[in-house]
Parts: sequence; structure tokens; C-alpha cells
Amino acid sequence: MSLKTVVTGGAGFIGSHLVERLLGEGHHVTVVDNFATGRLENLAGFRDHANLVVEKVDVADFLTLRPIFEGRDWVFHLAGLADIVPSIQRPLEYHHANVDGTISVLESARLGGVKRLLYAASSTCYGLPDAVPTPETAPIRPMFPYAQTKYMGEEYVMAWHKIYHLPVVSLRLFNVFGPRSRTTGTYGAVFGVFLAQKLAGKPYTVVGDGQQTRDFTYVTDVVDAFVKAAQSEVAGEIFNVGSGGTYSVNRLVQLLGGDVAYVPKRPGEPDCTFADTSKICRALGWKPQVSFEQGVTHMLNHIEMWRQAPVWDTASVQEATRDWFKYLGR
Repeated sequence: MSLKTVVTGGAGFIGSHLVERLLGEGHHVTVVDNFATGRLENLAGFRDHANLVVEKVDVADFLTLRPIFEGRDWVFHLAGLADIVPSIQRPLEYHHANVDGTISVLESARLGGVKRLLYAASSTCYGLPDAVPTPETAPIRPMFPYAQTKYMGEEYVMAWHKIYHLPVVSLRLFNVFGPRSRTTGTYGAVFGVFLAQKLAGKPYTVVGDGQQTRDFTYVTDVVDAFVKAAQSEVAGEIFNVGSGGTYSVNRLVQLLGGDVAYVPKRPGEPDCTFADTSKICRALGWKPQVSFEQGVTHMLNHIEMWRQAPVWDTASVQEATRDWFKYLGR
């Protein structure tokens, strides 16, 4: 059955993969993106698809957004600002995008009669977790404005379910990676940094001793979690989305191959991120399909995507993260 869907942030990394999946399944897709971080190039492979409409709209612009949501079946809310350092430097922008934008999306969905709303939450809400694997019931400890605003967005999502009975599901994503991941930003995601360094023949800037581990989750598995949540009857629930494992930065370097340059360990970063995914596996029948090693191979097969990405070194990394240490290192 063909459904009418909206993907906010659909020109971004995860959003573009979700759009591709929905189009492939025969759905009509409207992408809502202000292109602050999203890129039309991410949609290049299916930009001319007959079932795709792209609207350049800021999700916080309620009056413009509201009619786009009228009569839609599914809304996937992925729009927002990411990155730690810019959120420390520009907290009002992050509140506007991640909190005001989310309320605008929720009201547009409620008034438009949307049947299902799926929210992209962040595992950064757990801060420095007490236990790993970390369950959804773990204490919430946002360490910086990005994490705080994403969690506030999730709180509004749950409130709109409780108050207005809007059918919602929130997915807390762990360390998503894959083709089209960000190539810019203030010391962006580790894969983009490392792949640009590999192309340039430069050493990988490894934080601390590289023994910290991350729940690297491949993007197509994340997209599958969104689709399964949309197809289900589950509402008012929060689910972790992770890979089922946790992998060291040193292991990533080993798989990529190359020299290493070390930069100081950063305050407020956990030594380990590792999702307890038993709840989503049980409730939705979802489980990850792509191993860490397979995912890294896919990334290397698409490495040319990072040809134009900034190439960081130890000096530029330390300069870019100066405010991180200034405000979080107390």
C-alpha cells in the first residue's frame, strides 16, 4: 500500500537513506529540509523520482510547515542540528532547531491528522551511563546543549502522545555511520574525519588512547528500525537503536589502516557507548543486519564521498574543540 509520508531533514545523512527506502517501497515522500546541514547531493540518485517532492522549509516555521502535513500517513522527524561544539557556542540556535522545530512538527502533525510520527532522538541523553549495555530506563544526564535539546524534543514528543493521543515512537540512535555521513562541522563524526585523513595520506587523529568504544550502527539498520516502528501499532514508546556490540576506535583504525596521531581525551565523553536493544527487538522484531566490519568495508567502497571534506590534524582538532574543554572541563 502506497502511503503519504514526510521526512523532515530528508536531505541529511540518515534522512536521505530513509527517503530512498520509502521510495523503493512505493510510498510518496515529501522531504522538508532547510539545507542548513542537508545537501541536495544526498538525494541525487533519486531526485527525479515521480513520488518525491522537496520543500525547502525550516521546521520551526509553523505557518509554512502546517499545510505540508495535511492528510499525511507517516511523519519521520529527523530535522535538527547536531555536533557538540557548535551547540556549546550557539545554544539558542540549537534550541530553535531541536526544540521549537520539534513542537512545530508535532502541532503540524496533530492538526494535519498524521497517523504515525517517528522521532529521531539521541543516545547522548544518557551522558556518562552507569551501566553498559545501557537500557532505556537509564538516568538521563545531558552533558551539553545538543544532548539537552534533543532530549527536550523527545519530552515534547511524549507529551503530545499523552495529551493529544498522537501516535508517536521515539528512537534513541547510537553512533550511526554509513555513506553520506557528515563531512563538515566542527570536528565532525569520526568516520568523516578519518576517511578524509586516509584520502589525504594523513594520520588519524585519535582521541585519548583509542581504547574508548562506540556502538557503531550502520545506517540501513537504523532506517529499518524507523520503518518497522512506523509499520507497527506501538505508540508512546522509546527504543534504543544500536548494533548489538561496541567497538574501539583502535579497531576502526586497524580496519582502515594507517598512522595515528593522538589528541587529548575530551571531558564529558563516555568511555563506552553500547545500547541495550532488547526492548526494540522484542517489541518490533527488529535486529541489526550489518556487522561493524561489513559497514567499514561499505564506507571504504564509498570513500570518494570524502574527497572534499576538511582534513584535520592535531593542531586544528585542538583549536576546534577549545570551547569543549573550556566549558565541559570543569
